[in-house]
Amino acid sequence: MQHFIRRGVLAVFAAILVVLSAFPVKSVSLPDGISAESAVLICGETGQVIWEKESEKKLSMASTTKIMTALLALEAAEEKKDPIVSITEEMVAVEGSSMGLQAGDEISLRNLAAGMLLASGNDAANAAALYLAGSQEAFAERMNARAKELGLENTHFVTPSGLDAQEHYSTALDMARLAQEALKNHWFQELSSSRTYQVQFQAPEKAVSYENHNKLLRLYEGCIGVKTGFTKKSGRCLVSAAQRDGVTLIAVTLNAPDDWNDHCLLLDYGFSVVKPVSFNGKEFSLSLPLTGGEKEGVKVQGLEGGELPLFAEEAQKITKRVFLPRFVYAPVKKGDTLGKIVYYLDGTQIFSIPVAAQENVASIQKEKDGIWKKIFGPG
Repeated sequence: MQHFIRRGVLAVFAAILVVLSAFPVKSVSLPDGISAESAVLICGETGQVIWEKESEKKLSMASTTKIMTALLALEAAEEKKDPIVSITEEMVAVEGSSMGLQAGDEISLRNLAAGMLLASGNDAANAAALYLAGSQEAFAERMNARAKELGLENTHFVTPSGLDAQEHYSTALDMARLAQEALKNHWFQELSSSRTYQVQFQAPEKAVSYENHNKLLRLYEGCIGVKTGFTKKSGRCLVSAAQRDGVTLIAVTLNAPDDWNDHCLLLDYGFSVVKPVSFNGKEFSLSLPLTGGEKEGVKVQGLEGGELPLFAEEAQKITKRVFLPRFVYAPVKKGDTLGKIVYYLDGTQIFSIPVAAQENVASIQKEKDGIWKKIFGPG
């Protein structure tokens, strides 16, 4: 708003310490015996690392690779209005797990992503790669470009399916960051969280139901995905995510003989130490001095806020500042943003809520002009 900042100077109106009660923390010990060679647990909202074990060690990641392939396919499907892919012999000439594609099939790009995420179809991943880029090599370039965009510095893709290749590797931490990005995609989250999903083929016209390989969807309350993987070289690999009480956690294990139990332990631990902190701007209100208006002040109030997952001990260290100009000029319209409430943790901004006018206040001059026109008419 034009009245928000006068000559570019924003005054600090108040600085208030937020006192938040400590969260009750359920004691859950995380054993040293996590079976994975590499593992990490992060907060899905903030990306904060909650627990890790050799999380930046470069390892092969098997079919969890399909997180990237499916994400790129789903983004292309949205951009291209979910085109139909005609399956060729080259597309299905791939070993390993399959969704049962045959040359001559016609299926949408989005349904190929479903085949990747539920049935872990190497044929689906290969088909999407060849359709979108013309070759596995060209598609790998797209995968690596996107990895670079996401800051996945210790990841390099060679195959779209996750079949072993010498320079095909990632880390537990990079895979967690990738899953964090993928879960922002509506279709990705819907598919990865589905226990079963019915895929429609255009030709031959049929519907095929696939069961998700991710057993955590049945074993763990709140699980929303994400992807399993296995090769002899990689061992058992698993990327999982779960949501409870406003908190999303993402766990990754690479080369984990006991991956299902590893993830249950990791997620239980995360939900015991991370809790949602509420930020409510409506707790703040006052009358802000007004110049040139029919009133001397305008009522302002913070808007509704939201929640942010934090460690229990962090919640007690949050401070907030309310930033408002010392005064504003009329006219003011209800809903005009006049300031903000900023929350800090150890000096770093973690949340912000606008402060808005709660009423209309006309300027005195406009009031006079209106009366003058009523009496003497325009001009």
